[in-house]
Amino acid sequence: MQTSLKSSCRTCPKATRTPRRPSSSGSFASATCPTIWLCCTRVPSRSSARFPTPISGRETYTNNWALPIGSVSCLTCGIGSRTTSRTDRKRYFLGQQVTNRITTMARDRRYKIQIGQRSRRWLIHLPPGHEDRAALPIVIMLHGGGATARSAALETGWSDLADRAGFLAVFPDALARDPSRLASFPANPQLWNDGSNRYFTSRNEPDDIGLLNALLDELAERFKADMRRVFVTGFSNGASMAFRAGMELSHRITAIAPVAGTCWLDRIELQKPVPLCYITGTADPLNPIDGGPTKIIFEGSELIRAQPKPPLRDTLRKWAIANGCSDNETGIQQVDGVRTETFQGGLDAAEVVYLTVDGLGHVWPGGKSPLPESVVGQPSDKLQGTQRIWQFFQQFTAPHDR
Repeated sequence: MQTSLKSSCRTCPKATRTPRRPSSSGSFASATCPTIWLCCTRVPSRSSARFPTPISGRETYTNNWALPIGSVSCLTCGIGSRTTSRTDRKRYFLGQQVTNRITTMARDRRYKIQIGQRSRRWLIHLPPGHEDRAALPIVIMLHGGGATARSAALETGWSDLADRAGFLAVFPDALARDPSRLASFPANPQLWNDGSNRYFTSRNEPDDIGLLNALLDELAERFKADMRRVFVTGFSNGASMAFRAGMELSHRITAIAPVAGTCWLDRIELQKPVPLCYITGTADPLNPIDGGPTKIIFEGSELIRAQPKPPLRDTLRKWAIANGCSDNETGIQQVDGVRTETFQGGLDAAEVVYLTVDGLGHVWPGGKSPLPESVVGQPSDKLQGTQRIWQFFQQFTAPHDR
């Protein structure tokens, strides 16, 4: 007997297979579909809490399919990948990627904050001994489209680095595309209002700039936070939001580091210089270096592909000029498959650093995607993105007049 896997809008013509024992959610996934049609499992029920109560420092997840794929807000056929074992994928889905995360997650705290008429959620990881330390830097990580705060923490390793380096790692959650319904991946993914009008028609609803602004106030009030060292990074749709936040909150943000995302701003006007470190892969099908449409076709992607992306170098040159830097790259280096270009000479020593990783797909540099390489491209260990971004952030402290 064959079982056909259906999406919310069509049946994948290749997604048939001999059924085996279903997962705990009662769903099957195809291991044979070579196409990129959306083939989702059943939508999570309301009984599966997206923000479960911690149990002995460990959290469990049941039907919350939330994977960081950035612009691709869909679950694809053949969720298996050569880069991740079945056990690793199961642990990822359960929020239990590795056993040594138990201690790390025990120092995670969740909060809610009211933004207009909506309650927004955010997660913070506190390094050991944070109460006895001096004021700590802040790193805000913005997840990709369709992902969550928790999946971003697991995927990027910012919490682990926070323990070693001593900073506050903060992971806010974007709102679902339809906030009136339960957020789920892929039926109703969480997306940032990055100013592109791809997902939301208004720049002010949802008010994600208001969220980040209020979040900084909350961090200053609740924790020993150094408000002169406020850093924002993000992946894909989260990277696009980091660009927007860097401009509209330039009076509060010290530096930004977008990864594999597009700047949708027509003009870049900064109240204060905001140094920028940008990382992407040369083989990213969703973030073409030379601009143009994304190189992927999936159900419901027409709106995304209808908005060609600008060339990355043009965006970075504009940001360099806004920072007072030279619009010509200097200090170009090529080491072990990583090319680094730097725009220097900015106000308050601001600079723009552009890193490209040979062969890297739409994957966090140094990380692994739970999605198949046929969709997002290959991972790469040529650059450990989290460590490189933190190295960049450490160079900068905002002036006292901020």
